Amino acid sequence: MSHFVAIILGAVEGLTEFIPISSSGHLIVVRELLHVNDSNGLAFDAIIQLAATLALVFYFWKDIWHLIVTFFKFIFGRSIEQRDLTFLVAIIIGTIPAVILGLFLEKTLETLFRNIHLVAFALLAGSALMWYAQRVAKHNKGLHVKNAFIIGLYQCLALIPGISRSGATISGGLIEGLDQEQAVRFSFLLSVPILIGSGLKKLFEVRHLILGNTFGSSLFLGSITAFIVGLLSIRFLIKYLKTNNLNIFIYYRIALFLAIFLLF
Repeated sequence: MSHFVAIILGAVEGLTEFIPISSSGHLIVVRELLHVNDSNGLAFDAIIQLAATLALVFYFWKDIWHLIVTFFKFIFGRSIEQRDLTFLVAIIIGTIPAVILGLFLEKTLETLFRNIHLVAFALLAGSALMWYAQRVAKHNKGLHVKNAFIIGLYQCLALIPGISRSGATISGGLIEGLDQEQAVRFSFLLSVPILIGSGLKKLFEVRHLILGNTFGSSLFLGSITAFIVGLLSIRFLIKYLKTNNLNIFIYYRIALFLAIFLLF
């Protein structure tokens, strides 16, 4: 893979990982457009996704540190505010479904799910989910363990390229009664464990390819690009959703669905 292509893929990952338009789906489309289909594609994508996740960790470092402190307070029997404990347990419970299903479907993800026409239909399905979530949203509940688990089930939908992790979990949060600001924050923090775990696993699997060859330098450039662009896209989305809904992303996804069938 050339350095130029790696930078493009890194920019695409960083831009689309947190905006609800599907990073995995866009990476597949861009790879098709650029005719880049190498054997390490899924590993490359997972690792630049890890770099984008580090941008999320950087942005939310105070929240993440607070969760870590809460965890150790709980372990050592220290006093904890109920709200903090509930949020910590919600993150843990919400992560479990995607971990189990991700491990079970790993081989399928590497073959069947990396199909551009499946991506197109998933984009459309994700649009329908976001439209429905906005339509039924009531904002009448706080976050608790039960709805955290259900939002975690929505996160499993993101295993299908084209659905979008943030789109699925924000939609799940709205359906489960969170307001949009709560749903966005929980969506971002819920994605951290699964994205870091997936990225580290793939990094270990391709460790022998990274040092001393083109794949390693391309991976570095792609990762740096994904981190910088990811940080910018997080800031954009949080600011945008304070005063706007998800409609612009729904329209974009429908347009991309049509474009895929016209181009491919």
